[in-house]
Amino acid sequence: MIEDTETIDEFLARRLTDVEEAVRKAAAAEIMPRFRRLAAHEVDQKSGPHDLVTDADRKAELYLTEALTELLPGSVVVGEEAVHANPASYEAIRGEAPVWIVDPVDGTRQFVHGNDGFCTMVALAEGGVVQASWIYAPALDRIAVAVRGRGAALDGEPLRAGSPVPGDDLRVAMSHPDYTTEEQKRDLLSLCTEGVAARPCGSAGLEYLAIARGELDATAFSWEAAWDHAAGLLLVEESGGTHLTRAGEPFRITGSNALPFTAARDEATARRVAGLLSGGA
Repeated sequence: MIEDTETIDEFLARRLTDVEEAVRKAAAAEIMPRFRRLAAHEVDQKSGPHDLVTDADRKAELYLTEALTELLPGSVVVGEEAVHANPASYEAIRGEAPVWIVDPVDGTRQFVHGNDGFCTMVALAEGGVVQASWIYAPALDRIAVAVRGRGAALDGEPLRAGSPVPGDDLRVAMSHPDYTTEEQKRDLLSLCTEGVAARPCGSAGLEYLAIARGELDATAFSWEAAWDHAAGLLLVEESGGTHLTRAGEPFRITGSNALPFTAARDEATARRVAGLLSGGA
């Protein structure tokens, strides 16, 4: 149990692997038994036909909510499904208590269709700053962990994003058209230009991992729900990358960002993509 005087850094030094174990257990108990075995009644729509939720999402989030708050007494959870049920609960991100930001199944559409491109994301933030993150792809059994100031690793091996190859087209994953408004589509059209190879994104968490591994140069996202970005942005930062909004400022998990925004392998790439998104050359 955490002591009253223990800092988040001290907690992470003691319990980092315990959080990883909780994430793995949630996936083993609630997600993987339903993978490629979902019944029709276990899949629902939220805001529309492209916004799906399953029993795996709901039950994995409940599992993690109990496990994570037990590990860190006094902490709170902001989870995608709980916020859908009670939007006011999102405000905890701006509160004083340590907050776990949870996306139980990122890439639900892929999960529903039996594709292994989904993951579970957990981030621990305090004062609006992400201090640690876990991205677990259970169908692939791969986990990426980042701790602020201590680097990032995939399955225990250090991650370094590096820089794009000079002269090559930038590989950019951008908000999927199914999830964007007409105005957002117009904003993202700026990436349809010479020197940029843009494509729709899959699971946001796995796209962030691709940047941290140097397999993708940048993202361009038009929404700011913290559960989709908090874990991945820290992973990118700790692997040597960065992130900027179209206003040229770092993305804030507390909101009020100038959208779209980008995460990229290095600062030069981030500035190039952010410049395009803001209407620059």
